[in-house]
Amino acid sequence: MVGSVPGETLAHRLDPRTKLAAQVAFAAAAFANTTPGGLALLTPVALLFLGAARLSPLAVVWAYRFVLPFLAAAVLIEGVTLGPPWLTPAEAVPSLLASYRILLVVVVGAVYVRTTPARESRAAIQRLIPGKPGRMLGAGVGLVFRFLPLLRRELAAVRDAVKARLGDENPVQERMRVVAASGLRRAFARTDRLALAMQARCFSWNATLPKLRFGRLDWVGLAVTVALVVYALA
Repeated sequence: MVGSVPGETLAHRLDPRTKLAAQVAFAAAAFANTTPGGLALLTPVALLFLGAARLSPLAVVWAYRFVLPFLAAAVLIEGVTLGPPWLTPAEAVPSLLASYRILLVVVVGAVYVRTTPARESRAAIQRLIPGKPGRMLGAGVGLVFRFLPLLRRELAAVRDAVKARLGDENPVQERMRVVAASGLRRAFARTDRLALAMQARCFSWNATLPKLRFGRLDWVGLAVTVALVVYALA
């Protein structure tokens, strides 16, 4: 789920600037409306985003499952007490709402990542932020979008190698140490190869980027963005 996949969905056909604006507007609306009713109204909007990209909610949650333990921990920390009655559900409600809000934002962000190539993301950022800061930020975002899927594959390969050598029978701490150390070594090695490849290709701050243009579908996306902004300010 981390990384773009070509497709012909509605979300794929939107200009990346429209998707960025809609994502920011949704996050603003989610953080401005923290009541159960406000988040309940935003839930169908998040499902609408997923439908535009033809993504399953369960698939997105599974792909970003590493976030769930942190969200659950925040709820437990607020609800658990050191003495009787040991658990106070009322105290955990604000954290539960905050965790659900973050989950909605992550789901909407997954739509952008899934439907937007790194080159288009870089082009959109450099169009929105002029000058060298925009070029630097655009290049950084492009590299992150390309690098994260590679790192995930490297970690998966390390875990498979450990499992093949019956490493899954070792204590959890030992497995975490082996996977973390091997993953870091591979990440640094890949970083060195990336730097060498960029030098060999004469990396430029003024790379030729794809042309971006708004279409008729983008006006619908911008209308949704304006509605979210109004909802955030209301």
